[in-house]
Amino acid sequence: MSERLQPGDVAPAFTLPDADGNEVSLSDHKGRKVIVYFYPAALTPGCTKQACDFTDNLEVLASAGYDVIGISPDKPEKLAKFREKESLKVTLLADPDKQVLAAYGAFGEKKLYGKTVVGVIRSTVVVDEDGKVERALYNVKATGHVAKIIKDLGI
Repeated sequence: MSERLQPGDVAPAFTLPDADGNEVSLSDHKGRKVIVYFYPAALTPGCTKQACDFTDNLEVLASAGYDVIGISPDKPEKLAKFREKESLKVTLLADPDKQVLAAYGAFGEKKLYGKTVVGVIRSTVVVDEDGKVERALYNVKATGHVAKIIKDLGI
């Protein structure tokens, strides 16, 4: 079971392939705030809703100084299909080894339909310009989550 991040923690560094196989690092976003969200699987209803919500609000978030990165255990090819099918504009990264998911506390035991299973915990971590955790939200809902973040961040 991985440790959950707390505000003030240094956000774990990462470099992962995007939907096109290009390497993207957290450090590429130094000097900007980054919303890193973790989701279980591309092309599923809840994850599609969440990714579309982030895409629909990308301009609002970007104008407030936030970049958005979505991370799942999917392979880049599946992320590319997801991006094309849903016209997504958020950066989607592949973490098939689940190392970044674990480092962020977004992989471990969770309840699914009343049973305890091990998997991706739908989570969002807001990283400030200096690479420190500003907010860490776990077990978030796919629907309405983006609106809540915008409200909570005062955007």
